[in-house]
Amino acid sequence: MHRQRQAAAVDGVLGPRALPLPRRALIAAWDAGIGPTPGRVDLVHAPTLLAPPRRGTPLVVTIHDAVPWTHPQTLTARGAAWHRRVGERVAREADAIVVPTQAVADELSEFLDIAARIHVVGLGVSSDLDLPDDHERRAADLQLPPEYLISVATLEPRKGLDVLIAALAHPSAPRIPLLIVGQRGWGGIDLASLVQAAKLPADQVRELGRIGDADLAVVLDRAAALVMPSRSEGFGIPLLEAFAAGTPVIHSDAPALVEVAGGAGLLVAREHPRLLAEAIRGLIEDPSAQRRLRARGLVRAADFSWDESAARLWQLYDEVVATAARR
Repeated sequence: MHRQRQAAAVDGVLGPRALPLPRRALIAAWDAGIGPTPGRVDLVHAPTLLAPPRRGTPLVVTIHDAVPWTHPQTLTARGAAWHRRVGERVAREADAIVVPTQAVADELSEFLDIAARIHVVGLGVSSDLDLPDDHERRAADLQLPPEYLISVATLEPRKGLDVLIAALAHPSAPRIPLLIVGQRGWGGIDLASLVQAAKLPADQVRELGRIGDADLAVVLDRAAALVMPSRSEGFGIPLLEAFAAGTPVIHSDAPALVEVAGGAGLLVAREHPRLLAEAIRGLIEDPSAQRRLRARGLVRAADFSWDESAARLWQLYDEVVATAARR
């Protein structure tokens, strides 16, 4: 599917190999349950719902969230329909389904007949987010204010950024800048219009766009708190990244965020700007609460590791291949 495959090269692993169809044709073929599949392999793991049909070779598929089923209104109608349609095919064919949290496993099991084949494999934090040696220069280049909130999210409806901006406009909210890191998604989320409608000062909310890992590490390190008001998530990597950076976290009660946070963040009910405003003020004005959350976050982040994720996947592969061989 990708013309440039060098990034997929791994020492000691054969490949990468390309399938004989361009991206659009391959997507259309797999959508219909036909088309080429990887050959001369022991197992196929599709890291998204874009999965080949199962033809003799064991198939593992990762489903990252249940949003197309639980919150379809936060996606495009076409996107939600595609995910549900392909999800049903995968549910019939896959030997194992990998999800990032038990919350996603529980949600998906209400819609797809896969409860007996679901395996929860959590995610981790990249070492690329370690604070760089030149953090002072990067902070100056980014023009970071002395105190600020950060939200890391694609600009789309399910991330709840409209709720966060409404919270900052509430009378109980502190007057603190908000920096938003993330690329634009669907849904026409216009931050400037949201800020104007909320009657906030135009310079109180600043969109940084998509930034590199080193800059993100600096922004997280200096933030007063990360705020994650999502309507739905599958895991919530920004929450875990903030924990690892020692940054206090305020998050919504989306089930996956509650699970990953494990009590190390400050929980606020979804869709309640006033409650979110009060939580932000309470944290900003309470240094002891900030210290407690930083300490809890660092402990919680240590529970997640990409090495552990890889080991659990490898064990799952062995089990799936062995089971298929006995059939």
